[in-house]
Amino acid sequence: MKKQILFFLLIISAGTFAQVRNEIQIPDILGYKALKCDFHMHTVFSDGLVWPTVRVDEAYTQGLDAIAITDHIEYRPHKADLIGASHNRPYEIAEVSAKAKDIILIRGSEITRSMAPGHSNALFLKDCNALDVPAFMDAFKAARAQNAFIFWNHPGWDAQQPDTTRWFKEHTELYSAGLMQGIEVVNGPEYYPEAQRWCMEKKLTMLGNTDVHEPLTLKEGEHRTMTLVFASERTSEAIREALIDRRTVVYLDDKLIGEEKYLKEIFHQAIEILNTEKTQKYYRITVLNNSDVPFYLHKTSHNPDLIYFRDYTLEPHCKHIITVKLANGVTGGDVNFVITNLLAEPDKGLEINFPI
Repeated sequence: MKKQILFFLLIISAGTFAQVRNEIQIPDILGYKALKCDFHMHTVFSDGLVWPTVRVDEAYTQGLDAIAITDHIEYRPHKADLIGASHNRPYEIAEVSAKAKDIILIRGSEITRSMAPGHSNALFLKDCNALDVPAFMDAFKAARAQNAFIFWNHPGWDAQQPDTTRWFKEHTELYSAGLMQGIEVVNGPEYYPEAQRWCMEKKLTMLGNTDVHEPLTLKEGEHRTMTLVFASERTSEAIREALIDRRTVVYLDDKLIGEEKYLKEIFHQAIEILNTEKTQKYYRITVLNNSDVPFYLHKTSHNPDLIYFRDYTLEPHCKHIITVKLANGVTGGDVNFVITNLLAEPDKGLEINFPI
């Protein structure tokens, strides 16, 4: 029997040590590190289906730098099986594993109320239990008293907003009181253009998170929804500073969503110009996409004497050649594109040009 138990433990250990990390290739920009983060997920300590350490394992294998386990404060369907469990317990359980795997673990909770104001996450808490109070405004104030970063979750969730994505007076109250610093522009697979617009207008931080409840598995070539945080260093404190300063881009499928200045830097740092060739008849540029993000280029208004294809796809980690024919004696100009999967505005791509 002892040999059987030892053999079983060895199998478990082998599985643990066999974990392989998938490094996500997104360039650092503007002197900041591009940290891959997910700030919204659940465990059995609310309505999730996994133990807190599983969230750490997923983060490690899927290439994240930081996570926040944000179990619901007010909704705990497994409460009968977690007698006396503190709202801090998920963080405490995951902490040792996170340190061992070099995952930055941020203490957080989800303030879970009906609309309005709906659900919000509070990050960088010291004591999650302090948010367990009857009035929603008191919960937000308790989070703020701990210097938390607070953001509105899934504003377009049809369970709370079945007809349209609306901004309520309660959100104005929270925003005016400094109790809302960001909004989930993406939740899981759902993109909310209205939320991106609000972030742009109100100078709020854009976030994208999984809000995962079940075990999170990915197919080959997939990545989870995440927030790219451009931080001065790889620490919890630097992440908090970057969130407050709105240095984020949301990464959903093959889309990047964020402010124009960050999207442009990501593109320019990802694309390496390998060679240029110019004759009287054509201009040819060879580029290499060093990132995991494909870039979908669509031709926009331009000098008609510069003749080039309507669409190009710059696949990840591949070389590409763009050839521009020079007609009617033209010797130069701008080759203009919109990158349709880099959303600097709601449902609008990022405009770029290559000067000749």
